[in-house]
Amino acid sequence: MQRRSFLAGSAALAGASLVGSPLAFGQSKLETSKVSIAVGGKNLFYYLPLTIAERRNFFKDEGLEIEISDFAGGSQALKAAVGGSADVVSGAFEHTLLLQAKNQYFREFVLQGRAPQIVLAVSKKTMANYKTIADLKGKKIGVTAPGSSTSIMASFVLAKAGLSAKDVSFIGVGAGAGAIAALQSGQIDALANLDPVMTKLERSGEIRVVSDTRTLADTHTVFGGNMPAGCLYASQTFISKNPNTTQALTNAMVRALKWLQTATGTELINTVPESYLLGDRALYLDSWQHVKEAMSPDGLMPADGPATSLKTLQAFDETVKGKPIDLSKTWTNDFVKKALATVKA
Repeated sequence: MQRRSFLAGSAALAGASLVGSPLAFGQSKLETSKVSIAVGGKNLFYYLPLTIAERRNFFKDEGLEIEISDFAGGSQALKAAVGGSADVVSGAFEHTLLLQAKNQYFREFVLQGRAPQIVLAVSKKTMANYKTIADLKGKKIGVTAPGSSTSIMASFVLAKAGLSAKDVSFIGVGAGAGAIAALQSGQIDALANLDPVMTKLERSGEIRVVSDTRTLADTHTVFGGNMPAGCLYASQTFISKNPNTTQALTNAMVRALKWLQTATGTELINTVPESYLLGDRALYLDSWQHVKEAMSPDGLMPADGPATSLKTLQAFDETVKGKPIDLSKTWTNDFVKKALATVKA
């Protein structure tokens, strides 16, 4: 597990001026200006709003000094927050439900993605005769990390076909070059991952997509409703003790989401780190077109989203089955509504 730390942005990438940021209007004093954020696979489009807020200095404009730790998958980022080494997680919303089932209360306060963007595909090399999901029984499925949103999506697709996670082997392969290498070398038979990884493998003709959640329509087909994806979440204790800091984080993220709605391909390429491009700028921009619709335009949680997430987990996860989950304690739109009233891109 590698840990990479980033301090918020570079002055050359500031882009938008301070005008339009709540800091310019004299926002309330921050309880703490230094915030550590854990993320699992920062290079993925799933977490792109976080990178935009960091690289374009939106966090800095809010008076925040952000340290980002990048882990192999969302489940590991979650462990960092539970263990106290991170204040906030940029991760999958469903983790707040899994935590509450264990009597740990974490709350989503700004949504990054309104569709999971996860693609489940089989290798044309090791599964040339694939016909149905049932053919995955006994196979090795690559995920970013066991317990992450990629394994949750794959488990749900398996459950709908009458299989359980015990019928396959989930192998952690990360979210970048390692995932591609694992598929190409035949170490895994299928892969649940995200863009730009999946578009790269699609274009090279090495995979066959069997389930896709990169668009709203596809997401509704798989999950039966709006399925919230990437978000910022933190313990209720952190949010209660640091409401102004939580608001500042939300302001920066909403600003990033607004920026993404109008950004050109050139602006996007010039903002993200070169390593995100997997050596192919055209591929990156093509991948962006696949997932752009999945980005939340405003950071608001859809009303039916939490229930869809809970229903998904209850279909296969023993941790949640039969547990009285109070959805109202897993999310809030309060901070986003305040941000939308003041923040300009």
